[in-house]
Amino acid sequence: MRKLLASLCLLVPVLSWADTTLKIATISNGDMTIMQQLSDQYEQSHPGVHLQWHVMDDGALRKTIYSSMEGNGERFDVITVGTYEAPLWGEKGWLAPLNNLPDSYDVNDLLPPLRKALSWHNTLYALPFYGESSMTYYRKDLFAAKGLSMPAEPTWQDIQHFAAALTDKSKGIYGLCLRGKPGWGDNVALINTIANAYGAQWFDESWTPTMNTPEWRRVLTDYVTMVHEYGPPDTVDNSFGQILRLTAQGECAMWVDSTVAAGLLTNPQISMVADKLGFASAPHDITRNGSHWLWAWALAVPANSSQRAQAIDFISWATSRGYIQEVAKVVGWGSVPPGSRKSTYAEAGYQALAPYAKQVLAAMETASPETPTLNPVPYQGIQYVSIPGFDQMGSQVAQNIANLLKGKLTVDETLSANQQAVLDVRQKVH
Repeated sequence: MRKLLASLCLLVPVLSWADTTLKIATISNGDMTIMQQLSDQYEQSHPGVHLQWHVMDDGALRKTIYSSMEGNGERFDVITVGTYEAPLWGEKGWLAPLNNLPDSYDVNDLLPPLRKALSWHNTLYALPFYGESSMTYYRKDLFAAKGLSMPAEPTWQDIQHFAAALTDKSKGIYGLCLRGKPGWGDNVALINTIANAYGAQWFDESWTPTMNTPEWRRVLTDYVTMVHEYGPPDTVDNSFGQILRLTAQGECAMWVDSTVAAGLLTNPQISMVADKLGFASAPHDITRNGSHWLWAWALAVPANSSQRAQAIDFISWATSRGYIQEVAKVVGWGSVPPGSRKSTYAEAGYQALAPYAKQVLAAMETASPETPTLNPVPYQGIQYVSIPGFDQMGSQVAQNIANLLKGKLTVDETLSANQQAVLDVRQKVH
């Protein structure tokens, strides 16, 4: 058992908590599937501890956990949260503080932007399982065939120019694929980065909504043009997973989205374009502030858990450097959780399999949640606004934009509807 623990780089004694069942609410994705597979090792090294998994998609997870935090639903010992929830819920006292982790955990190895984003007043409330920013993926072969060259730091005007040149729908090639499925963590996540780059913002310094400005008009006008002229016909139904499939099948000449797609798209077992992809930073415009997002799925322990010590021990294991090493050993470096620890990017094995690693790390380290757009604003956050109620206002804005894509609203009607939606939620919450 000591050898097993040493292999996981966890310098802790074997713990025994008789008949302890940790109820874990988490998101359904490949990384969490790997964690479930490897969690047998944790149970073996902690006799008496049983892990009970409750796996849900993004929307169901958010609703379930929020209801639980308010005391209206099932209680959990470990929950999966993002950089949006962690500081807000830490401030509310809903999450157990995590500032007394053992030295073996090496909290200083966590990427500083994520550590800060998961904290409230310098107290850590969640541990990052993986982190992400956003970047531009493009087909080098298609660019070469057209005599085009992608800059390392393209503008949105560059992207539109390239998309017009590369689109050939008769051959099933879309010049640019973008998210369109409504959701504050879906289409709004991407559109916020465009808005930030264009100098648009959600509120002025007096907390007056600013969703109907000329900057926002330009954002929505360009977004509709890019989607309708250069993208697939079903964009309004497309989230990360759908566009990942299209890109892997070679149908997208360019895609602007999460950095976590890089490891999947360079895997020849699932991607037809694994050897044809190039990587560039997410596009900017009049400012680089907020042009690429910062996010982490993280593990936290509800303050009302009756098994806080056991739960904190588990999330420390699941987000440790030793866990990453174990994933590399069992599954391969191409499958390790990215974007959480500095040490991952220093590993020769990871660098060999991840030609995009330096770009991803640079994107993570230069994300600007404290200065998300051109002018000063009273909020933080890039692809979201870090205030209570944003999930509600963001969801309404997301649906309005989806209706714009469907032709149910004009740009002017969308601007007006978004302004009113943000104003209504802001007044209700505050």
